[in-house]
Amino acid sequence: MRRLGVFAAGCAGLLLAACSQQAIRPEPAAPSAAAGKPEIPPLRVTLREPVAEPAKEAATEKETATQASDDLWRRLFSLYRLPEIDHPRIDAELRWYQAHPEYIARVQRRARPYLYTIVTEIERQHLPGELALLPVVESAFKPDAYSHRRAAGLWQFIPSTGRLYGLKQNWWIDLRRDVHASTRAAIRYLKKLHTDFHGDWLLALAAYNAGEGTVMRAIRRNRRLHRPTDFWHLRLPRETRAYVPKLLAVARLFAHAKEYGIALEPIPNRPLYAVVELDSQLDLTLAAKLAEMPLEELYRLNPGYRRWVTAPDGPHRLILPLEKVELFEERLAELPQSERVRWARHQVQRGETLSQIAHRYGTPVAAIKQTNRLRSHRIYPGQQLLIPVAPKSAVLARLRPPPVKRRSAPVRRVHVVRRGDTLWQIARRYGVRVGQLARWNGLDPRDPLRPGQRLKIRGGAAPILYTVRKGDSLYEIARRFGVRLQDLRSWNQVRRTIHPGQRLKLYVEQASS
Repeated sequence: MRRLGVFAAGCAGLLLAACSQQAIRPEPAAPSAAAGKPEIPPLRVTLREPVAEPAKEAATEKETATQASDDLWRRLFSLYRLPEIDHPRIDAELRWYQAHPEYIARVQRRARPYLYTIVTEIERQHLPGELALLPVVESAFKPDAYSHRRAAGLWQFIPSTGRLYGLKQNWWIDLRRDVHASTRAAIRYLKKLHTDFHGDWLLALAAYNAGEGTVMRAIRRNRRLHRPTDFWHLRLPRETRAYVPKLLAVARLFAHAKEYGIALEPIPNRPLYAVVELDSQLDLTLAAKLAEMPLEELYRLNPGYRRWVTAPDGPHRLILPLEKVELFEERLAELPQSERVRWARHQVQRGETLSQIAHRYGTPVAAIKQTNRLRSHRIYPGQQLLIPVAPKSAVLARLRPPPVKRRSAPVRRVHVVRRGDTLWQIARRYGVRVGQLARWNGLDPRDPLRPGQRLKIRGGAAPILYTVRKGDSLYEIARRFGVRLQDLRSWNQVRRTIHPGQRLKLYVEQASS
């Protein structure tokens, strides 16, 4: 009925070629080449000893030794396989990380729940350990990270590539944010790129960021010009030229943390969480109560769920702290199937349509059809419908997926960051909010800026009309659309009281398409 799996449960495949944004840390300025001359920086490479495929006995001994040491960092460093390279671009990234220890500390805290899962699968697939740190570069280890290019999750899949590799995305769930599924996807895709680029991991990583076609074209160009075709000599997008050095710098920084003055937060070399397999949909608010844990923490561990309930078509599973699993399973076994999801009964009135009912309850038409086994949109007066209903919760309001895509607001101007600039100062100068400025440029509002960095300043906000639903409050509507409560009140000349059916005007930032 249910199976308990280790949180580090499997991973075997797939990622997106279009993760060509770095949603969290601003890209540092790359060293510039002399005008009109190809960049050929000094390069020193130390190859690591090749690792032979271990025999089963050796693998068992290694695993035993690894598990004996309760230090996940040490285990990760033992898996490093990429060449050690001295290069100005890597040095520039190392200087940036050293200058921002608070960023490194934040990334480590975010990585704590997920790193064991990733390291375990990296080791199982015999990949270089450095790849386990790629989410630092992609998303700063934020599983719910979204970029202005609509990439999502730790590994930053765009929608099309995610679907290509089987990462389901619908009203209920976004597997790009599911740590297990997206890690399997990333590893599968990285292995494919490694094969496509004939065993060159640096080219594979560049293609992961910029796309295979971009890297292939750069290689063909260098061949025509009789130039080297390794990563360091290719003419690639500026972001990609910094992308690979960032990973190499992060890997070196963590492996030699003491030397670089960085504190490593200890992470146990054992699973801290477990996967509990379910056999049906389950209300997540109810699940949190059964496990006696905060709803906020449950969503943090299960970021793939976009609504208040697990997806009707699965996957039916939850990630829970190990110490909560036994209690949760005992209580769930006593709970009847009929009480696992909250429902409302609706009697169809004359003239009502399925779309109107869905809008009233904030539930997709497809969910109502599936629940009531309707083969078409046809309904009739007096018909009784069972509607899945979300509980009223401020946590749930934050789960709303990014706004429905509209035409992108045009870039009004570009701001070149000067020494001492902050996002708050720049946002104030251009009359926009810090959150807007950060989203337009794929940044985390708390991360520092770098002199020379170019920030896009987009056009004005798009006015929309929102119809108030039963149970709505001004606070929840403001949180849902990412606007300030005082702005929402000002736009509509209201203080506290609103009523179902009332139409409110909101000015919402236009999302990138």
